[in-house]
Amino acid sequence: MARAMFEYTKTVLEKVSFNLELFKKELEKAVNRLLPYEVKELYFWLREFTLNKPDLHKCLSLVETNKRSL
Repeated sequence: MARAMFEYTKTVLEKVSFNLELFKKELEKAVNRLLPYEVKELYFWLREFTLNKPDLHKCLSLVETNKRSL
């Protein structure tokens, strides 16, 4: 079940990536909802996903901050 939530989160983030505010909102929800090891995975996925999206790249800090506290 947990893996399904991680995959669902990635799908949602991909779909809302056209809007920075929506993306940040969904990313914050994901960080609070996912398991600690999934947040780490999400960080790595997000780094790759935002390589060619400079406006979304700054959202990495939302996950990075949370990842460090784990």
